[in-house]
Amino acid sequence: MSLFDRPQIMRMIPHSGAMCLLDDVLEWNAHSLRCRSRRYRDLDNPMRRANGVLGMSCGIEIAGQAVAVHGSLLAASAGEPRQGYLVSLRDVQLRAGRLDAIADDLLIDAERLAGDARSATYQFAISVAGTMLLNGRLTVLLRQGLELK
Repeated sequence: MSLFDRPQIMRMIPHSGAMCLLDDVLEWNAHSLRCRSRRYRDLDNPMRRANGVLGMSCGIEIAGQAVAVHGSLLAASAGEPRQGYLVSLRDVQLRAGRLDAIADDLLIDAERLAGDARSATYQFAISVAGTMLLNGRLTVLLRQGLELK
């Protein structure tokens, strides 16, 4: 069951149109979030190469969007929406070569490990049908006083 659908997600993050790669928020709390993506398979995905290939590293963008949604949900409850910038990736493991070869929906899990008013660090994992495709940690730097669209 979806808590938030794609149109709601696009109001939470600066990604819109074909660049919004998340379809649903399935669950969330103050520490974590789980999303689903079907959009990554779209032929008009702007991250596809000219030959149609969508590399596994593009999953980092999908995970980043999940983190942005979580940050937006947390900020909304605190009354302080802020824009974030991905500034660090650590321990990223790509466990397959290509996303475009995957047929099932992706599950994206993001868990906030640490954070304050200036930055947040998340552990993320992208899986399909119980198989891990990509995981790692990312850190975002938060700008105060800037509202997301």
